[in-house]
Amino acid sequence: MYIDKDVIKDTINKLKSARILVVGDLALDEMVYGDTERISREAPVLILQHTHTKYILGGASNAAHNVADINDGKVCVIGVIGDDYQGLDLSKAFENANIDCSSLIVDKDRKTITKTRISGSCSHSITQQIVRIDRQTKDPLSKETEDKIIAQIEKEIPNCDAVIISDYHVGTLTERIIRAIISNANKLHKKVIVDAQKNLDKYYGVTSMTPNLPDTQKHVGFNLKTKEDFIKAGNILLEQSGAEAILITCGSEGMVIIDNSGHYYHIPVFNKVEVFDVTGAGDTVTALYTLALAVGAKPVIAATIGNIAAGIVIKQFGCATTSISEIVNSIPEDLNIDEGE
Repeated sequence: MYIDKDVIKDTINKLKSARILVVGDLALDEMVYGDTERISREAPVLILQHTHTKYILGGASNAAHNVADINDGKVCVIGVIGDDYQGLDLSKAFENANIDCSSLIVDKDRKTITKTRISGSCSHSITQQIVRIDRQTKDPLSKETEDKIIAQIEKEIPNCDAVIISDYHVGTLTERIIRAIISNANKLHKKVIVDAQKNLDKYYGVTSMTPNLPDTQKHVGFNLKTKEDFIKAGNILLEQSGAEAILITCGSEGMVIIDNSGHYYHIPVFNKVEVFDVTGAGDTVTALYTLALAVGAKPVIAATIGNIAAGIVIKQFGCATTSISEIVNSIPEDLNIDEGE
């Protein structure tokens, strides 16, 4: 199947018009950097002389950041932060990224999801990560916090064109909240796209899902090697979710779309480059895929745009984003994909 380059370009240029709501496990990536000074006398550990700290939007926050850089900030996030300084840092990072965080819920009994990475370098050597510290509360939300989140969902869904459910399984997305998102979105004919790593059978009623290959294989219970394997797995997920299409991301092998009309598409990696860091690439795919679906693109066109965008961000370190101009300039000349039934 040949995809018209002008169709891709026209769709990309429409992405600015879509407003997106992101609900999920909002996280802050705290990057602490220093220069290696010496070995401590207190214990056999390095002493770093702190140079700077950088705050990056991670988890579901990264999906929102990818959307905001495409549609000029027409994105709202709903999730939970703790009554701690990490929550303040996360809110500030949202504001700096032009993301509407007015619907955040503060829960004093929970920690703001934070991943602190401490990295050091010696002289002119490459900076290397030394240790990572995770702060999070995995317990389910309290009934009070659930009610507050659901109230914000009911308030914000009428204002958006599509919803991203970004489930990193840190406790934000309870069964009640998932049902509230899907039922409210369906009543108003809003698209719902799920990015989750497990329990893929609990999202019935969504528009699409974007699981990666390992998580899909684990869920269906068999390896996906042939076209027939992908179609079988896709049909299982389609039946369980009632979705219009399933997008399975396959790393260096590209991605596969199986839709409810019986079509199969394998989209290769178009602009193969040396991969620097795949962190957050899945969020980029979900963000661009959702934006394209929100402006009326077919799933295969939306997935192709997500594929092109992911090829840009993997050349950067950490959770990265891209822009409309970068994506347009990265559209390959040859847009042939494998199609079948």
